[in-house]
Amino acid sequence: MGAIDIPELQYTPLDDIQGRVAELRQTFSEHKTRDVEFRLVQLRKLYWAIKDREDRIAEACRLDLNKPAFETIIAESGWLENDCVFVSRNLQKWAKDEKAEDIELTYKFMSPKIRKDPLGMVLVIGAFNYPFQLTLGPVIGAIAGGNTVAIKPSENAPRSAVIIQEIVEEALDPSCYKIIQGSIPETQALLAERWDKIFFTGGANVGRIIAKAAAPHLTPVVLELGGINPAIITKSADPRLVARRLLWGKTMNAGQLCTSQNYLLVDRAIVPRVVEEFKKAYNEFYPQGAKASPDYSRMINAGHFQKLKSMIDNSEGKILVGGTMDEKELFIEPTIVEVNSTDDSLLIQESFGPLIPILPVDDLDEAVKIANGIQATPLGLYPFGSKQDTDKILSMTRSGGAAVNDAALHIPTLPFGGVGESGYGAYRGRASFDTFVHRRPITTSPSWLESILAIRYPPYSGKVGPFRAASTLVPDFDRDGKKLSMGWLRMIFTLGGGSPTAGAGRAAAVAAVAYVVMRVLERRAKL
Repeated sequence: MGAIDIPELQYTPLDDIQGRVAELRQTFSEHKTRDVEFRLVQLRKLYWAIKDREDRIAEACRLDLNKPAFETIIAESGWLENDCVFVSRNLQKWAKDEKAEDIELTYKFMSPKIRKDPLGMVLVIGAFNYPFQLTLGPVIGAIAGGNTVAIKPSENAPRSAVIIQEIVEEALDPSCYKIIQGSIPETQALLAERWDKIFFTGGANVGRIIAKAAAPHLTPVVLELGGINPAIITKSADPRLVARRLLWGKTMNAGQLCTSQNYLLVDRAIVPRVVEEFKKAYNEFYPQGAKASPDYSRMINAGHFQKLKSMIDNSEGKILVGGTMDEKELFIEPTIVEVNSTDDSLLIQESFGPLIPILPVDDLDEAVKIANGIQATPLGLYPFGSKQDTDKILSMTRSGGAAVNDAALHIPTLPFGGVGESGYGAYRGRASFDTFVHRRPITTSPSWLESILAIRYPPYSGKVGPFRAASTLVPDFDRDGKKLSMGWLRMIFTLGGGSPTAGAGRAAAVAAVAYVVMRVLERRAKL
């Protein structure tokens, strides 16, 4: 295979942005993207555009992040290919009108249903650390939902941004899906437009800017942010399992992963064993050291390198493993540090790198208290130990997601998203479709129901009693909040109303409906 040439990233002219956005709005108003078959064709073509560029995707990730080809396959190109196939296989089913559940008997004849309407014109702003997955992943959901889409890749991964543009412009309808390249000025120009949804992946500070820009238009936003994610290691945990899995979580993409753990709270009794297993795992993963390994990434840029270096320099902890850095190569070795304070520089902010601080704790309760104090709503939580211990941790904490006895793992088709400080909204799998549609309730009131519905029209005199009898639900609990047992016979004889009066009212309503239906059928039979 010859050398792969990737051209320089060219920013979109600022003067062109408004026109491109206007075309997306016009296309949506023409209902072009509503057709489900049209969406399926776009997804299928997107699959092949990604598949045909696997080598170019791998090279772009290597140049931007020194990302190993294996990691690119499993978390970039291969991930997106699977997502295209999964969504396209299920889209017809997801897009169908949905029968409304939990509808009272009196409203059943209105044929209530939920329609999944496209939102309109949406903006997707991607991230640098997984530039293909975190940009095109949301786009797959937006296409499936029937929207037109403006796509803004991260300028911090410029070669990847170029390949994303190649993919989009080859595979997708240019009137429906447009790439906007650039940095802060171009992003500001995009945020000045009126969108029907904005999807952003990145840091909390920029996330706040996005949310503020969306507020004047009441534009809904999905914010996929990071978090100071804890790993809580109980006395019942397997130290070898802990070390291997958490080291992997902090070395994949050199720790530039929003779901990786930011710090470890380890039961003091097993700290020495955990540290020893980390040393063994490090030597196994990188026999010649991480710097010489083709399987270890680099920091995205000098600014991020300096941030991590500063965190280590300002830490009062003791380096137990690693610590080597090379600014010229943007290399930071996986570094394990034992700290003694929750105020340590390695704990108070998200590192987004291969730093593994360990804070010894006396017991599980102390660990949970510390985790909730550092950040109560992280993106991920990683409890290790017995089922009893991990269940207790889960019951006393909050997080966007949790992986018990594992690190950074998230099943691709499970909803993925943060809570509180780690963001809001979710996508992936079915959730990718749901986040880009409006669930529109629809009822149809046939003319033959008019005699039943007439109770709602003035004058109201004498109508309260019959209305309550037909529609009021009787509580199945007393004034102290205790559950009352209605019994099956009572439920049947009262038609779920809970009292003889309510049951009689419902029976009358059903009889009236039946009478009207019979009269309609009789008239039709005479025609």
